[in-house]
Amino acid sequence: MLIKRIIAVSIFTFVISALSVTCQAEEFNPAQPLGIYEHLDSTLSDDLVFTDELGNKTNLKEAIDRPTILVLVYYECPGLCSPLLNGLAEAVEKCDLDVGKDYQIFTVSFNPVEKTPLARKKKRTYAKLVKHGDTDGHWKFFTGDSTMIKRLLDEVGFQVKKEGKEYIHPASIIVLSPEAKITRYLYGSTYFLPFDLKMAVTEAAAGRSGPTINKVLNFCFSYDPKGKKYVFNVTKISGSFILLLALLLLFNMVRKNKKKAVHPKINQE
Repeated sequence: MLIKRIIAVSIFTFVISALSVTCQAEEFNPAQPLGIYEHLDSTLSDDLVFTDELGNKTNLKEAIDRPTILVLVYYECPGLCSPLLNGLAEAVEKCDLDVGKDYQIFTVSFNPVEKTPLARKKKRTYAKLVKHGDTDGHWKFFTGDSTMIKRLLDEVGFQVKKEGKEYIHPASIIVLSPEAKITRYLYGSTYFLPFDLKMAVTEAAAGRSGPTINKVLNFCFSYDPKGKKYVFNVTKISGSFILLLALLLLFNMVRKNKKKAVHPKINQE
């Protein structure tokens, strides 16, 4: 009995230690600044100027007068950006809040080579996917120069890495309050829950920031630079599977010990 208890305690200690390592937040590495480093409650600078799809110069902070969803992509991305925008458009369509009335969306390209005609083309594509709300006036598509782009990415903690003509980048949307304060990060690559979107917008309207519950993309996927796409991370998922098996083993041992304690074996003559 003592040996089994020692084994059970050892398994439990191993599981807790492994979980703490697996679930630990990723720290910023200056030598490889790729990913999202949340800057909750930070406020955008007063002089971030980008060009919208109509060619108008826009000061982002001055244009934020209501809850704002900030989407950082690049328009000719061959991978995550289009699914991300599709997922957002689907959530916006299903959400019972209206673009324009309740919130607005700013999509910003982090590729300084992309210009206004491409932003205008992207806007036409996604405006068609949302049937309610004023997407024409309040889903804006921006481009900018390299200096403004870098400053914006640094301020919101969205770090990308250029590989040839393309970029390695994370997938997330960032929610801002009417005062341009960062209140929420929503992670995903193809799907966002309309309820999560509504709650994030509602909290932003009140100026309340909320912690991130789940970073699904960072945990389950890694970038394949050769294939130029995000792939299933076998190592991390295998580690999680092993942890699950260990937990099941621990639970089974505890359950058997309890049964023996309640129903001791009766020696037969």
